Amino acid sequence: MEKFKSQDYIKGILSRDRRMLAKAITLVESSLPEDQELSRQILDALMPHTGKALRIGITGLPGAGKSTFIESFGTMLTDKGYHVAVLAIDPSSPKTGGSILADKTRMEKLAVNEKAFIRPSPSGKNLGGVARKTRESLLICEAAGYDAVMVETVGVGQSEVAVASMVDFFLVLMISGGGDEIQGIKKGVLELADAVAVNKADGSNIEQAMLAKRQYEMAFHMLTSPYRNWTPPVVTCSAVTHAGLENILNLVLDHHEKLTRSGELQKKRQEQEKDWFTFLVREGVQDWFYSSPAATLFAELLDAVANGAITPTSAAAKILEKLKGEKF
Repeated sequence: MEKFKSQDYIKGILSRDRRMLAKAITLVESSLPEDQELSRQILDALMPHTGKALRIGITGLPGAGKSTFIESFGTMLTDKGYHVAVLAIDPSSPKTGGSILADKTRMEKLAVNEKAFIRPSPSGKNLGGVARKTRESLLICEAAGYDAVMVETVGVGQSEVAVASMVDFFLVLMISGGGDEIQGIKKGVLELADAVAVNKADGSNIEQAMLAKRQYEMAFHMLTSPYRNWTPPVVTCSAVTHAGLENILNLVLDHHEKLTRSGELQKKRQEQEKDWFTFLVREGVQDWFYSSPAATLFAELLDAVANGAITPTSAAAKILEKLKGEKF
């Protein structure tokens, strides 16, 4: 396998070398200690070139048409001169850990667009099905000059929370149906949303889409927006006919402009950086713990707790006492 130095990656990324960009993301996703160290060097050097892109998260229930929407929306963006990166987080195979949806086959037109870069990543075992290194991948894409980065979630569990914590604008895609749309989406997801778009508003489905739109608007009335200058709107669109896509772009730009002007966007990104740092430390401590001698005692005490031989409180105290003698 061909080996590259950090400067090779940095030079390639800054010159928007797609091959080197893909290799850098593969490096970032690697769990090998030497790869992790190299990726840290690369990211440190790239940081001054990041932060200028529109960061857009997109989620939705299965069947909401996320991939079709992203392809249509991404194509519209490239037509307007944007360079678009799509980080599509696939559910992983429980046996191999590999991607099973193959986003590139679901976005055939965007995949061959010279102004677009699509990266499917297996979600692995992480909470919420979000790829472990999506944040780093986003920064690398920004450094490569992609001025619009979209992150697609698998739309299950806590993945929405994780993706919302790394983007500026979080779009929730829904579709109309039998009148139970509100039941199909958790209150927590609506609280994260910067906008809701009822997709597939075309043909004979337009009336139903408008009904769903009114239902979501009523749901939003019961929530408090975290922003001083933004109230999440509900719109309709069609990824097939492209109706409403221009309006969604205008919402993204308006949201970005208003939050930038008020200072809320900078504050939001600062909070995201702090959360990211906290997550990495927590993850590192957890990895260290399970590879330390204390892990053996933990396994023994876990069985003892399950069998009622010791209380969870006393078992935890034993583990913590053991850790006091460990070296990190």
